[in-house]
Amino acid sequence: MNEHNPNFIDVARWQGMALSGGWQPTFAGVMDVRDPATDVVLASVGIAGAADIARAAAAARAAQPAWAAKLPTERAAILNKAAALLEENGSELIGWIMRESGSIQPKAAIEIEHGAAFVRHAAAAAVEPNGLLLPSMDAGRTNYAKRVPHGVVGVISPFNFPLVLSIRAIAAALALGNTVVHKPDPRTAISGGVIIARIFEEAGLPEGVLHVVPGGIEAGEALCSDPNIAMVSFTGSAAAGSKVGEIAGRHLKKVQLELGGKNSLIVLEDADLDIAASNVAWGCYLHQGQICMSTGLVLVHESIADEIATRLAAKASHLPAGDPSTGRVALGPIINDGSVAKIQAIVDDAVQKGAKLLAGGTHEGRFYAATVLMGVKPGMRAFEEEIFGPVACIASFASDDEAVALANASDYGLAAGVISASVGRAQALGDRLIVGHLHINDQTVNGGPFAPFGGRGRSGNGSRISGPALWEEFTQWVWVSVKDQATPYPF
Repeated sequence: MNEHNPNFIDVARWQGMALSGGWQPTFAGVMDVRDPATDVVLASVGIAGAADIARAAAAARAAQPAWAAKLPTERAAILNKAAALLEENGSELIGWIMRESGSIQPKAAIEIEHGAAFVRHAAAAAVEPNGLLLPSMDAGRTNYAKRVPHGVVGVISPFNFPLVLSIRAIAAALALGNTVVHKPDPRTAISGGVIIARIFEEAGLPEGVLHVVPGGIEAGEALCSDPNIAMVSFTGSAAAGSKVGEIAGRHLKKVQLELGGKNSLIVLEDADLDIAASNVAWGCYLHQGQICMSTGLVLVHESIADEIATRLAAKASHLPAGDPSTGRVALGPIINDGSVAKIQAIVDDAVQKGAKLLAGGTHEGRFYAATVLMGVKPGMRAFEEEIFGPVACIASFASDDEAVALANASDYGLAAGVISASVGRAQALGDRLIVGHLHINDQTVNGGPFAPFGGRGRSGNGSRISGPALWEEFTQWVWVSVKDQATPYPF
């Protein structure tokens, strides 16, 4: 925590309001933000409706030319200061992330660390070259192309990694000269919105450049259709992403979609059993499995499947679920009761269709036990659907070809991992998988500011975020030709 400001979040500054030209009330009213572990009200925020989005988008468009005209070094300096503020106030902010999103302390700390890294990477991108000198077919003409900001970027982010999955797009858009209207999930409006608003406020971001307006479906649809918004960056479920893409496409907006996954971790027969089981547990159970990159399907060679399952069941039985604020749990709460019901229905379906329940399969309120299902097969919901819960779904295979076929049977294509003593064999197998990220000798939950992040199939629209993709996604080309003086044409 910053010793000079032990109350960096300063609830009194924003209670019941949203950031849009300063902190102010919203037309759509107020919503309480609750701790999913205890249902205690943490604070209230202003909730945006269509009118609030329209107001924010118009103000963001008005502010954009001046922001884009700033020197890249000036924009980078503000971003770097924001990253430093995030780190300096980390101990206070970690507590908010834990209470609001149901995160255990190490996961919340990862959000601070990675969040600052995303902002710094965006700051570095701001001062990169952004143009090309082009050949010409005409004497006396100079041609060049430059990348320019879209204008206003709308960002829609989810509840699970609320800080990281918001700030990675916000920082990139700001760094390259766009202004931003951000709609965090209202369930995590503080971690995914207020924290970001506060660090940029204190870092000196000009008023009107960033608007943070939590909201639901009405706000999201308004953001996708507003004429002042040129691009939408969305992270969330495939179902919601399809709707975002449809509305944004109808209004001819650029849209970047990073959606869900049914991510396979393939364990070959030559893998170290203990290490493989550890990778499976981390990929399946981190943040209660509520991560788009979570290991959704564990494909294990038939010769070692029972041994992996036994080791995983032992690990699951020693991972207590409960209130993260106690500091004595490995799994926090599922975000809401509806999600718990969905997880239970998928587990029950698998058992009814012949899968063996080796651990878990039960819950106390929103605390779902780490679960192991053995013998998961096509036709079971556990094989085909993204569960977003702490459920390890184990299926066996007899050959590398069968492993590839099972992994590629999914409509999703986000992440995959392959674990083997033979790196060459693992890479050869991995090259056949239809995914956006591939991890050799690692599980599926990996991310960071330096890699182009996104998926294929139902996991995205071919767009990427972060790493070398920043300029590609958050700017567009303008071709400029220059002649020393105008010359006549035949007409």
